[in-house]
Amino acid sequence: MDTTYYDHGTPAERWERARMFFDAKDYAAAARVLGPLVEEVPEQTGPRLLLARAYYHSAQLRRAEAELRVLVERDPVEQYARLMLGRTLERQSRHQEAESHLRIASALAGDFAQP
Repeated sequence: MDTTYYDHGTPAERWERARMFFDAKDYAAAARVLGPLVEEVPEQTGPRLLLARAYYHSAQLRRAEAELRVLVERDPVEQYARLMLGRTLERQSRHQEAESHLRIASALAGDFAQP
């Protein structure tokens, strides 16, 4: 079995490695670790959300959007995924599309506009 540093170890070890890369602001390396991990454990929210964040911070916005859409489809009340999806769409100048996600995220967080 040919493995690299990025895909070596148990899922828990790779999760920790990805978090270390992310915390060190090496978002591309974090994504390299997280991509295969998400494929291995697609039902887990944490790795997919961190992968989306790594894509977002490394300006891989289409990839971030794809991961966030999976999360929102699977769990429509996942507030942070909604917020990140809205922000990702904004960065792509898709403001009208972002607006609904940002409104939902705000409502889920309990931030209601005062009359």
